Amino acid sequence: MRPDTSPAARALITMEAIQDEPGITAERLAERLGVSARAVRRYVGILRDAEVPVESTRGPAGGYRLGRGTRLPPLVFSSAEALGLVMAVLDGHHAAADPTDPVGVAVAKLLRAMPQHVADQADVVRRTTAAAPDRGAARPDPATTVALVRARTETRCVTVHYRSENGREFATDVEPWAVVVRHGRWYLLCRSLRSGSVRTYRVDRVHRVDLLDSTFRVPDDLDPVASLEEHLGAGWEHATEVVIDLPLERLDHVPRTLGRLEPDGPGRTRLVGTTSNLPGYASDLAQLQVPFTVVAGPELRAAVAALADRLAAAVAGPPPSTT
Repeated sequence: MRPDTSPAARALITMEAIQDEPGITAERLAERLGVSARAVRRYVGILRDAEVPVESTRGPAGGYRLGRGTRLPPLVFSSAEALGLVMAVLDGHHAAADPTDPVGVAVAKLLRAMPQHVADQADVVRRTTAAAPDRGAARPDPATTVALVRARTETRCVTVHYRSENGREFATDVEPWAVVVRHGRWYLLCRSLRSGSVRTYRVDRVHRVDLLDSTFRVPDDLDPVASLEEHLGAGWEHATEVVIDLPLERLDHVPRTLGRLEPDGPGRTRLVGTTSNLPGYASDLAQLQVPFTVVAGPELRAAVAALADRLAAAVAGPPPSTT
């Protein structure tokens, strides 16, 4: 705590420390704040004068904690806790019951501040519910996310340093139009300054963001979610083109990451896209469970053939004995 910190600010810092560590002793609080125990008692008095319910107990297990009142006392979150809460709400992928996770700490603060009858049921759910993790979800680095969102807010172009799914690293200058959360994954929707085309990048694969001096204007008619869906399968190194033997109106189960769907005559649909992960793309095609033909993209054709050989080899030879 700086010497020029005002008494009100010192009281709020004291309250944050009590929120972070309920039951903290005056000695531990003084050590954490770098002040005397007498000063701690003075800051606690300021909080009580402001009707913040600070409770204290004596004895070996004694200490300070925030009590429960009829109104919510002020809550003080660190930057990591505040950002973690926002990201958790957006992507639904978090560790609300982990006392070492910033989201878990922030949720615990909220529940401790609420009246007992309000918080009890929510706290039981938080501590006892077993969540099945979304294995496809991937939370990006918060600092990277903030850098991209700030650049979007300030309409500043950026250099994105990226590592693709197959491990290729590159840097590209883009206009960051929007950050979109889709099925537990965070995407940057942007326009390439070099090619002028719209691109989508996984934010968890961005390992550095450099702010540029140039600015941009977001298109007036931009629908970030719709545009993301349209461009998820564009801009990667391997071109793909597949004809699916099913009409477009019946293809509601094709991942938009595979590319753009368009009618291709009676009873057929053409899928046009790009990929950086040929084996994964081939596996996604195999899950369509309808006939399809790779009509363009020699690399994809080879990947599909390799997958077919591997599956055929898995059932080659006589069936296993049942006795």
